[in-house]
Amino acid sequence: MTTFPYEATTEGVIVRVRPTWLAEESKPKENRFVWAYQIEVENTSDKTWQLVYRHWQIVDAIGQTQTVDGEGVVGQQPTLRPGDVFRYTSGAPLSTPSGIMGGSYDLVDDAGDMLTAQIPTFSLDSPHDTRRPS
Repeated sequence: MTTFPYEATTEGVIVRVRPTWLAEESKPKENRFVWAYQIEVENTSDKTWQLVYRHWQIVDAIGQTQTVDGEGVVGQQPTLRPGDVFRYTSGAPLSTPSGIMGGSYDLVDDAGDMLTAQIPTFSLDSPHDTRRPS
């Protein structure tokens, strides 16, 4: 069974995240640090939801913020009936060895009602992050 260290629930829609450092894609000497993240969206509500829009905030180790907004995820606008789970994998490059990501999904039900489901904020930590807690 796959474990997801980050999870948020909004009105029966559970979003789980597992980030993975991609050493083979990264080039630390060129300030390129890359992560993959696996997302699992589970509908435990009694409604059918369609994921129509995504909002991401990506913050690197020096506080530079990138906002990513767009339709659906990975080219899809999946529909989740009660009990359905949708999984996908995407990636994020940074110019620093660590950062954080978080955001939300906009979903719409059959009646046209909207729900903004929280994506849990998660850390992107590489072995090249030399900061130490004080």
